[in-house]
Amino acid sequence: MNSAEFGGSVHEAIARIVRILDAPDDLVTRFVSGGDGIPPCAILCIAGLSDLNMINEQIVPSLQQAFSAIGHTGKMSGKELFSLLNKQFLSVQKYKTTQSLDDILVSVLSGDTALFIDGLDQVLLIGSKKWTGRSVEEPQTEALVRGPREGFNESIETNIILLRRAIRDPKLRFDTYRVGARGKKEMVIAYIDNIVHPDLIQEVKRRVETIDIDDAPESGTIEQLIQDSFLSPFPLILHTERPDKVASAVLQGKVVILLDGTPFALIMPTTFASLIQSPEDYYERWHIGSLIRMLRYFAVVISLTFPSLYIALVSFHQGMIPSKLAFSIAAAREGVPFPAVVEAFLMEFTLELLREAGVRLPKPIGQTIGIVGGLVIGEAAVQAGIVSPIMVIVVAVTAVASFAIPSYSAGITFRMLRFCTMLAASMFGLYGIIMTIIMICIHMSRLQSFGVPYFTPMAPFFSRDWRDMLIRAPLTMLAKRPEFMQTQDEQRISDERGGQ
Repeated sequence: MNSAEFGGSVHEAIARIVRILDAPDDLVTRFVSGGDGIPPCAILCIAGLSDLNMINEQIVPSLQQAFSAIGHTGKMSGKELFSLLNKQFLSVQKYKTTQSLDDILVSVLSGDTALFIDGLDQVLLIGSKKWTGRSVEEPQTEALVRGPREGFNESIETNIILLRRAIRDPKLRFDTYRVGARGKKEMVIAYIDNIVHPDLIQEVKRRVETIDIDDAPESGTIEQLIQDSFLSPFPLILHTERPDKVASAVLQGKVVILLDGTPFALIMPTTFASLIQSPEDYYERWHIGSLIRMLRYFAVVISLTFPSLYIALVSFHQGMIPSKLAFSIAAAREGVPFPAVVEAFLMEFTLELLREAGVRLPKPIGQTIGIVGGLVIGEAAVQAGIVSPIMVIVVAVTAVASFAIPSYSAGITFRMLRFCTMLAASMFGLYGIIMTIIMICIHMSRLQSFGVPYFTPMAPFFSRDWRDMLIRAPLTMLAKRPEFMQTQDEQRISDERGGQ
């Protein structure tokens, strides 16, 4: 063995690793000897993380076969034994060699098997991971009517397979990193080499390499550490658990990060328009996709401004309400002891509590709490004269609109900003709403995601990309990749009918 790392023998190397790990009960060590003149070997793994059947049925028999072959030829060094195993007897598919003690520890603690050969200055790390994992299931947070039903799971190997299955391009690259000084989670940066802009992939790698943290339990941790601004409430990196959405982003020239232990992949750069888009927009005909997308933009407006408009009109601008509707609202509010702003805040706060309780409770109970609780509390509040029926309708429509936003993080952002617009409307009426929206737009126009302005393609203006923003133009008019991505290969539809 390499004396600098392991002290000179297989037994000393194993003893050193056992001391470092403090001799855990699940650490499996097995010494294999072939007799005089044959270098002894040792196998090291963690029970439960490694496939012991594979070790007993493939690795150990390979060593025994090599020992039998050596017995007919005489003595053999560690390097010669390794060469013999590599060429003839080692029947495993995945292995690598290393001289680093840190690599050995990380691999063993990840489920691989370390094979030590006396006299060899390298250690074989054999892929033998096996632990109970979740199967490939339909994504829970991004349901579609039409589209694939496969979703990422917590195994990064499975997620890479799903992405390779979606994109069979030889230029698809997976750059592997270890994240976390103690957790040492495996992380992969995925992109297509001859499409992505070189500056983008270099910037992503630069930010990833600067991460210095004990552990990254979820991709949200990576997102917070590499995003452009941690003060903005808007998501600057899009997360998804849909392989088809990741494949589409990679084909557009974007970069994706996959982290072991989480089904959520990170897509960068991200624009505001991409938060409103859904993979289903491209699976349906362009008429249907455009209508649904415009409906989502309308849902964003409702989610952000509907309660504040009610507050402004009832409190400050009663003259803008049609007479019959004004009389109806006045009759409904008769006997309500609170002003419109207090009424709105009470209902919105109650709705947020119900929504959070529904998420945290077990799924069957959570659905019951969300539906029955909302109906019961709303009806009881109206009967008690605390809120008006109109206010219940406004809050209900706003909640439904917020659920229509595909991105969960974007939906939470608009829910937070809704309280800002409500507060501004309670003080300044419509002028407050307009000023708040202007401030939000100014803030968004200053944001960037990995060098791409957040309001792209509106500001800066890219006329060609408008075909896939408010509406989804026919596929023949989307012959080129997004202009703002500055990809190396612009063309994605070679049909002569494709637009420019």
